[in-house]
Amino acid sequence: MGALLFRIIIFAFIIFLLYTGIRYLLHPKRKLEIAHEQKKFYFLDDPNNVRKNFLLTYKGVLFEGEKYLGTTSDAFDVVTIFVFPKNENSLKGLTKNDFKRIEEHILQYYPKAKIDWKSPIKEFLEKDEEITNEP
Repeated sequence: MGALLFRIIIFAFIIFLLYTGIRYLLHPKRKLEIAHEQKKFYFLDDPNNVRKNFLLTYKGVLFEGEKYLGTTSDAFDVVTIFVFPKNENSLKGLTKNDFKRIEEHILQYYPKAKIDWKSPIKEFLEKDEEITNEP
């Protein structure tokens, strides 16, 4: 009787380890970490939860986006998104085109949103607009 119970416990433990391992491998946060290490684009978001910020990685830089709900002409939707880097020192090498590309990716998920960048990216992008607006 004791040997049978021991075998059942060992079998249940092996099943538990397999289940935990598969959950770990398929977890979205892990995919974000891998994309961040490989300097690829990855967008991690829960579109059904407006209160939860999204994370995205682009060229090895991790960004966080704060979503704000508002009204559009026909419904409630995400109307404003504030995006900021998790580590400002990792911005080295990014160009204005990179930030435009990030905006395009975000607008695919939230087409009615206005994207605002937090400092220092905001000043970097505004500097370009000031130069083009001069007579």
